[in-house]
Amino acid sequence: MTLAWLKQRRRAKLLAQPFLSAWEGIIEANVFHDQQLDPEQRAKLRQLVAIFVAEKHWEGCHGLAISDEIKVTIAAQACLLVVGLDEVYFDHVVSILVYPTAYVGAETEISRAGVVIEGGQARMGEAWYRGPVVLSWADALAGGRHEQPGHNLVLHEFAHQLDMMNGRRIDGTPRLQNSTQYRRWGEVLQPEYEKLINDCEHGRRGFIDCYGATSVGEFFAVLTESFFERPAILRQYHLETYEVLRDFYQLDPASWPTPPQWPHK
Repeated sequence: MTLAWLKQRRRAKLLAQPFLSAWEGIIEANVFHDQQLDPEQRAKLRQLVAIFVAEKHWEGCHGLAISDEIKVTIAAQACLLVVGLDEVYFDHVVSILVYPTAYVGAETEISRAGVVIEGGQARMGEAWYRGPVVLSWADALAGGRHEQPGHNLVLHEFAHQLDMMNGRRIDGTPRLQNSTQYRRWGEVLQPEYEKLINDCEHGRRGFIDCYGATSVGEFFAVLTESFFERPAILRQYHLETYEVLRDFYQLDPASWPTPPQWPHK
């Protein structure tokens, strides 16, 4: 109780301070989706960012100096996932390790023990069970700026972290609200996942990236990217899947407006 009270008190003090104008400029320049949110959602995103930046341990790797731009750009994308949720701060994620670009990791595959490794030896990111999130800054920035619609490294890795919040590590199912939602999740997403595997094995490429056929964990992360990055297309071709994700995230990005004058130069 004491620790929870101290955390709430610390967060209240953080939120009592005005959001820095420099941070506002960073989000405006680097986070495409922020401009699609309504005023209430944008205000909540900034509260989440303030807490996220303050509470995580940030470490630059391979000589990268961690700046406010790096912290705020990554935090805003991660917190976008939980704008519609109540009291979710990724408390289990203590550290964010950031490399300048894609990096080379160890060859050992230990995903069954709770690590998600992206792309073999050359990696853009990793999400560890009860451990750090590792990101390439170049790719995190490109995703924030919507340079390759449909792909967003930060959304992908933090979708894995949401997946792990149910206490079962990577199983493709985040912590849901009730038994009805769990039942609907399985009824819709399990057949969708099996169809993706079959289609990809037979060379039938559709809207959902075949990387999602790698495992149920990757399936959820890839769907999350599509839900936020190309929601109208996901809704058009995979309506039930879109609705399941909409009900989980408590957001409807297919209805969001396209930001004017984007990308910013």
